[in-house]
Amino acid sequence: PKGYQISQYEHPLVIGGTLGGVMITRVHLEEDTARSIHTGGKSIIDFNRAGIPLMELVTEPVIPDVETAGHFARELQLLLRTLHASEANLEKGEMRIEANVSVSDKEGEFGTKVEIKNLNSFRSVERAIAFEIQRQTALIENGGKVAQETRGWDEARQKTSHQRLKEGSADYRYFPEPDLPKLFLSEISEFSQGAIRTSLPELPWIKRKRLRREYKLKEEVIELFIQNIELGMFFEKVVSDKAPDFVKLVVNYITSDLISLMKNEMSGAIPSAKSFRTLIEMVMSNKLSSHGAKGTLAIMYSRSEGDDPAEIARKYNLIQVHDSRMLGTVVDTVLAQEGKAVLEYKSGKQAALQHLVGKAMRESRGAGNPLELQKLIIRKIG
Repeated sequence: PKGYQISQYEHPLVIGGTLGGVMITRVHLEEDTARSIHTGGKSIIDFNRAGIPLMELVTEPVIPDVETAGHFARELQLLLRTLHASEANLEKGEMRIEANVSVSDKEGEFGTKVEIKNLNSFRSVERAIAFEIQRQTALIENGGKVAQETRGWDEARQKTSHQRLKEGSADYRYFPEPDLPKLFLSEISEFSQGAIRTSLPELPWIKRKRLRREYKLKEEVIELFIQNIELGMFFEKVVSDKAPDFVKLVVNYITSDLISLMKNEMSGAIPSAKSFRTLIEMVMSNKLSSHGAKGTLAIMYSRSEGDDPAEIARKYNLIQVHDSRMLGTVVDTVLAQEGKAVLEYKSGKQAALQHLVGKAMRESRGAGNPLELQKLIIRKIG
């Protein structure tokens, strides 16, 4: 392997800008030379990554605390995913974060900079910075001096440790790479401002404002649809041109039932937007109870019976029953079994009524209309 790294120096691809309220110094391309693994007091060099290009983003020294650092790192990952530049998965090594921490006891002055290398999770970023601030503060308060060094984060011990002394920029001995031709972005049509703006998808901060304005969503729901791009697109396809009550019901079923299925099912897939919209319409028209809708959605997600909600509901007898004669038979059965609850309701306990309705719903296998059942129970108890 060659004994040096290639990096854009005087002419990076990007200068300036902000992201998540943090000022950006530059964005440039580098070539990975190797991967260093520090373990047991030794350093192991893995050359399998040699020659792979990477993007490095450098911020201005304006991040004041752990929370801002964590927020910025998450916004960067989200932006890269939105642009389809990378999945930016930290655990897979597709993105790494390095934090420069400086503590000073003099107003308006920076202290000695310490770099924490190759942090591979947002939690590690926040914990490593918090530890380093605490370590440097204690060192200064006890009359010590902070060394300009590179440190690594030990997740198991929850502390940073020395790796090597950090050089100044003069020690890097930069020189031009004679084998690389000059790159003039102004001569490449794909890099014109017009071409870039036209090709950009809706960016996260713009989408946040639009979801808030158009759908009046809660902040946690907006973040769910921003972070999970596929789910956000699905939501908007389902609610296209629909009324606020419909939107609210869609949000409820996505954020509770669908998310639960996505987390817990061994296999399955999000239904088509058309089928999910039909499911919600069946709930709104009282063709499906909440219980029936949950059961239908679970089968739709599993794809074992396709994803037509009407067909699934009919096959599994989940269509909501409004027939008062059929529901009356269900109520008679429940009242005969639940004598104690009947007496409690007659004595004024409203909870007993809900108990009886719940029993009637189970007796009807979720197909009974709860409001109709409640009316029948009250009428029959007298």
